[in-house]
Amino acid sequence: MPAHAKPAFTPFADDAAVQTLGGLTLENGTARIALHGSLDFARDRESLERAQALQKTLAAIVAALEAEGDLPERAQEVRAATTEVKNPFG
Repeated sequence: MPAHAKPAFTPFADDAAVQTLGGLTLENGTARIALHGSLDFARDRESLERAQALQKTLAAIVAALEAEGDLPERAQEVRAATTEVKNPFG
């Protein structure tokens, strides 16, 4: 892989990978993938390339979900553990 090439976005593979397309950010997670922001398309080559990259990423997400087999109707909410800390100012 060339030094400037980014590794592939593998859906649900880790909790760290991020893919950015214009103003749209896809945050990978082992339980969920989050999309944030917006993405505009104009009638130009750059927009076509962004649309193709988005299409490829969404197709990979769909394929990963289809490969799971018997999916539940709705995934349970995943809540991060919280820890109470003493107020350093009080």
